[in-house]
Amino acid sequence: MFTGIVEDTGTVRERTETDDGLRLRIGVDGFDDLHHGQSISVSGVCLTVEEYDSDADATGDDDADDWFEVFLASETVAKTYLGAVDEGDPVNVERAMPADGRFDGHVVQGHVDTVAEVTAVERIGEDWRFTFSIPEAHGDYLVDKGSVTLDGISLTVAEKRGDEFDVAIIPTTYDLTTLSEKSVGDPVHLEVDVIAKYVENMIGGYV
Repeated sequence: MFTGIVEDTGTVRERTETDDGLRLRIGVDGFDDLHHGQSISVSGVCLTVEEYDSDADATGDDDADDWFEVFLASETVAKTYLGAVDEGDPVNVERAMPADGRFDGHVVQGHVDTVAEVTAVERIGEDWRFTFSIPEAHGDYLVDKGSVTLDGISLTVAEKRGDEFDVAIIPTTYDLTTLSEKSVGDPVHLEVDVIAKYVENMIGGYV
């Protein structure tokens, strides 16, 4: 489980396509507890660490950072936009929440529901307002002031209208995540609040 509080913006160092999917090597900074089999969120997609180097400085790596490799099965490539990332692209990274950790965001599974699109970006004072499309059949899961995960970031729906919704982005979130790289037309991974799914499932037989 994740909280949607992005720890770092990593960088795609290598991408290797295979018959079964895609392998990505991602550079990060200060992740000294990486291990094989670890769950990790990459721009909101829950993946598994297969290989890693958490002592890059000691090895003389020119990038001077740690790295890890993850494998994306063909289904993950088809249902997310990670299959289209290139070397040098930034990604949001969050390690799984420890059992004794602080819960600052909301329950994030890393199970992307769909891919939305940035439809507007507006600077408002020191903050930003981002507008995103609401993909078909997902509007019922989004409510004003409700939680939503976009590219692995825990955010709050500021306003929902028609087939779009807005979120307010504070400078810290803008600076520390890939939102600063997003423009109109760019894709984002959308994960709705899992609580809404459970409520829908429980009352489904009564309506």
